[in-house]
Amino acid sequence: MKPESPMSSRRDFIKSAGAVGAGLTILPSGMLSAANSANNKLNIAVIGVGGRGAANLNGVRDENIVALCDVDARHLAKAAGEFPKAKTYVDWRKCLEQKNIDAVVCSTTDHTHAFVNVWAMNRGMHVYCEKPLANSVHEARVVRETYLRNKGKIATQMGTQIHASDNYRRVVELIRDGVIGDVKSADAWVDRPRKAEAYYPAVTPIPAHIDWDLWLGPSPHHDYNPGYPGSCLKWNRFWDFGTGQIGDMGCHLMDLPYWALNLRFPTRCEAQGKPLHPDSYPEQIKVTWEHPATDQRPGVKVRWFDGGPKPGMPLKAFNRDALGKGILFTGEKGWLLADYGFRVVVLRSDMTGYDVPTADDLIPRSLGHHQEWIQACKTGSPTTCDFDYSGALVEHNLLGAVAFRSGQSLDWDASKLEASNCPEAQQYVKKTYRDGWVLNG
Repeated sequence: MKPESPMSSRRDFIKSAGAVGAGLTILPSGMLSAANSANNKLNIAVIGVGGRGAANLNGVRDENIVALCDVDARHLAKAAGEFPKAKTYVDWRKCLEQKNIDAVVCSTTDHTHAFVNVWAMNRGMHVYCEKPLANSVHEARVVRETYLRNKGKIATQMGTQIHASDNYRRVVELIRDGVIGDVKSADAWVDRPRKAEAYYPAVTPIPAHIDWDLWLGPSPHHDYNPGYPGSCLKWNRFWDFGTGQIGDMGCHLMDLPYWALNLRFPTRCEAQGKPLHPDSYPEQIKVTWEHPATDQRPGVKVRWFDGGPKPGMPLKAFNRDALGKGILFTGEKGWLLADYGFRVVVLRSDMTGYDVPTADDLIPRSLGHHQEWIQACKTGSPTTCDFDYSGALVEHNLLGAVAFRSGQSLDWDASKLEASNCPEAQQYVKKTYRDGWVLNG
């Protein structure tokens, strides 16, 4: 019998890793279905309906929108005007008490994502959550473990819509097919510098349209300031509300090497950047994770840059300064440079020995990120960014913030969720919440 070639082995791995949408599967026992909903549609509660919430609401608008929730009365009124039959709420905890909800779309501020996710899953609801799933390493682990306890009964998806693109699929195939050989490192970057600064001073009065106490949710108390509510770029650089660009854009950009290299948990992480500010994410940061070898690849280093620094380019033809974001894979045979919409392979030699894939070898095209999740809710088919995959990705990324705040390289023990050489890092792994707020509720 002819032994299996490394190329055919990689091809089989690609097919097994990206088979979403290739066909329907039998509905698992206990999986919530839309069979009892009008027109066989899901009954969906949308929590957070402004900004990305409005976009996610639009992505599921053809289902039954039965509940809307937002701490901003203006956003809530606008959404209610589009879906007048939906019940409206300010407090998401009360929203989740509504009896006819099949599924939840969460697009709140980052520091409440994990809470909504866990509470909804504990009630047997399917969940689509805007990235990131959580605001700390510990929260990401709790979200992932809650999903795994309910796997086969609920469908989940993190809102990293770039994952559904054809371009990302082609990059994954090229890397796994070995076009640049064994990958030695992967670098991702984004140029979104934001000045580190202290929490804002109090401004009164609090506008009548905002429930400030619910906006704060589980975070430590901070006085109202108009500089917080609104776009994520206003609040996500403050440690109590977000984790800067590594938590935000890191979900999109780190997703590609995480997927292509089949990464899970690193064994070491270190970070450098502008001086640590106690209240907010640094203006510049560089993070390095070390991943052990697996059956599919050797050990690999993955790096993240934001706020200005970028990796070196393999050719002078690439204008590094013009690339505001991107991913660069470095392999033994060359490089692969990519962004959301393009990919370029640069080889040290020709492509002799490279076996061009056939149509049957390709990762199937996505139905669309929201549609993938909706189909999974109704049929039990898989999603590509379920909370197992995306929970591990977010946990991985946010470990970079822990390393930066700790000020030293971390020898990471993922099984214990702790740095064996730095016990003081634990204060940044797990958050403390305001009285009355419970993560696993």
